[in-house]
Amino acid sequence: MDTVALLEFLRQHRVAVQASVSPSAQPQAAVVGIAVTDRFEIVFDTLDTTRKAQNLRRNSKVAFVIGGLSNGDERTVQYEGEADEPVGTELARVKAAYYVAYPDGPGRAHWRGLIYVRVKPTWIRYSDYNVSPAHITEFRGAELA
Repeated sequence: MDTVALLEFLRQHRVAVQASVSPSAQPQAAVVGIAVTDRFEIVFDTLDTTRKAQNLRRNSKVAFVIGGLSNGDERTVQYEGEADEPVGTELARVKAAYYVAYPDGPGRAHWRGLIYVRVKPTWIRYSDYNVSPAHITEFRGAELA
């Protein structure tokens, strides 16, 4: 698995399980609609009142599980990163990537409290259990820039 194939795999998936940490240090998870930039950033929109938004504003560390939801396809990505809420040209860039995956996204842009969260990867593990032996590849930092 190289980074080109990893990006292709990530972009085949429009939803992911996102995990963050609550104020009381408890895990919280949600399914989110995602887009993936050429820099391997994950972008999703949410309301600023959601638990995930509040959690990420307190602790920017976030994890995702992508894939593995289709019967007979045991390929997954575990993804860890740092979340932020970009502004200015960076916000425009990640929104453009999000709108490629979700053409209906601009229709939500007027929702009160809608924010865009960008996650920059720190570690990604791709696992393919469709083959024997299983194929597992890890990516870090500079490989994902």
